[in-house]
Amino acid sequence: MVSQPAEVRMPRTRYLVSYDIADPRRLRRVARIVEGFGVRLQYSVFECALDDTRLARLKAALHPELNHEEDQVLFVSLGPSSGDASLVIESMGRAYLVRTRVTII
Repeated sequence: MVSQPAEVRMPRTRYLVSYDIADPRRLRRVARIVEGFGVRLQYSVFECALDDTRLARLKAALHPELNHEEDQVLFVSLGPSSGDASLVIESMGRAYLVRTRVTII
């Protein structure tokens, strides 16, 4: 029996992705794209745990949807992804809870 090589997993980084989109139609398209990569924290703010490949895919998906003169998408690295995002995210008011998202392929 031939053994299969172990799957190599790229390390993930936790990103805060936020956007300011001038046109409502583009806004909805951008929101749908980012929803496929992370968990919505607020209206235009998502938390995404991404390896380099998924980050590149997210950026590639967003690029044609943006008006590069009017719109802005920010990617803020929060460091290595771990089960305890409270190490890098502080909240006031309601406590911040790490949300998990199941990716279905």
